[in-house]
Amino acid sequence: METSGEAAITAAAAEEEMTVFTAKRYSIFHTIIAVAIWLGSIHLNAVLVVSAFVFLPLSKAIGVCWILLMLIVIPVDDKDRIGRKLARYICKHACGYFPIRLHIEDYKAFDPDRAYVFGYEPHSVLPIGVVALADLTGFVPLTKIKVLASSAVFYTPFLRHVWTWLGLAPATRKNFSSLLASGYSCIIVPGGVQETFLMEHGSEVVYLKNRKGFARIAMERGVPLVPVFCFGQSQVYKWWKPRSKLFLQLSRIIKFTPIFFWGIFGSPLPYQQPMDVVVGKPIEINQNLQPTVEEVSEVHNQFVDALKDLFERHKARVGHGDLNLRVR
Repeated sequence: METSGEAAITAAAAEEEMTVFTAKRYSIFHTIIAVAIWLGSIHLNAVLVVSAFVFLPLSKAIGVCWILLMLIVIPVDDKDRIGRKLARYICKHACGYFPIRLHIEDYKAFDPDRAYVFGYEPHSVLPIGVVALADLTGFVPLTKIKVLASSAVFYTPFLRHVWTWLGLAPATRKNFSSLLASGYSCIIVPGGVQETFLMEHGSEVVYLKNRKGFARIAMERGVPLVPVFCFGQSQVYKWWKPRSKLFLQLSRIIKFTPIFFWGIFGSPLPYQQPMDVVVGKPIEINQNLQPTVEEVSEVHNQFVDALKDLFERHKARVGHGDLNLRVR
């Protein structure tokens, strides 16, 4: 099967009626520029602040910090024409850098007129594989999609602008519920900050046992839950993090895990590790406006079992046969 879209993609039918989309590679110049804009904002802020205090008089260094502060509080229009054009450029060129492949078990099961809750794992350093599900990438048959991210993203200059234009929104219960009610599909990483703290080299750890809020909201809205797992994402950056309980508590307070991570030559440019994002079949859920704890646990267990099954059935097929998954 051949198809086309914003990402200039090619698609082919795979085993078990799997539909696979592979991002097209473009010129290395445009690709690197797109990836740098997409993922370089965190490092850019650090460089600006450190450079200001090292090379500028104190008054001017404070001025730089003031400008960055203003960039945090000025509202960002998620439908800004120039911003969305930049986001389209990123989606078009960045996916081919790794490259990213999207595998959908049952493509026809997704109705463009319905909303879905995609439970995406793992978080890794950054859950950048979600770009495969973005509306501007053009892989999935859904035009209204939002990625729910830590509120810390929206207090980070430059990053908040780029990622808002890419379709991200703060991961609050109010946002989550209202977006679903408006017909938007939502992509959420249930493990969040805690999962980043639990990361291990050489294996995948997902923090799900005590993360049931997303299942409750899906039940309240009566929308299907969809398990998603990204293979290879944990290898696109090298990283180091402290392991103390104080560090975990700090992460929870600031809603962000301040780990040290780096890519090629110590830069924010990630390694060109292929990523395979596998999307399972939707789990249909009956609407329940006031589900009990037991009912939420039952649906949550369905999701966890589906995610583990998705991981085991596809890990060898995408080249990660020796990889182990632990659910905590």
